[in-house]
Amino acid sequence: QVQLVESGGGSVQAGGSLRLSCAASGYTYSTDYMAWFRQASGKEREGVAAIELDGSTVYANSVKGRFTISRDAAKNTLYLQMNSLKPEDTAMYYCAADRIWWHLLPRYGYWGQGTQVTVSS
Repeated sequence: QVQLVESGGGSVQAGGSLRLSCAASGYTYSTDYMAWFRQASGKEREGVAAIELDGSTVYANSVKGRFTISRDAAKNTLYLQMNSLKPEDTAMYYCAADRIWWHLLPRYGYWGQGTQVTVSS
C-alpha cells in the first residue's frame, strides 16, 4: 500500500503563487509515476501535470508555462509549483501515483485526500 498526503493549499489572489507538496509513504515502489489532478466544484477531475521516473513531464494545456511538477526521490515527495494563478485554477488538488504510466488520465491506483486551492480575483 502507498499513502499520499498533500499539503500547501490555501487561498491566494489572482497572479499569486502556491507550492503544493505530496509526501509518499509505504510501498513507494508503486510511485514510479506520479501526477497532480484537480477537481472544481461540479466538474470532472482533470489531469494537471504528471512526471515519469526519469523526470519527463507532461502538462495540461491550461497550466503550461505557469505550473511546474517536480519530485524529490530521496524524500519521496512530489511538488507542484503554481505561478500566475487564475480564479479558474480554484479546485481541490489531488496527488496520484502508480507503477503504470497513465499520463493525465485519472486511472492511477493511489490517491491522496486532496488540498484545496482557492484563487480570488
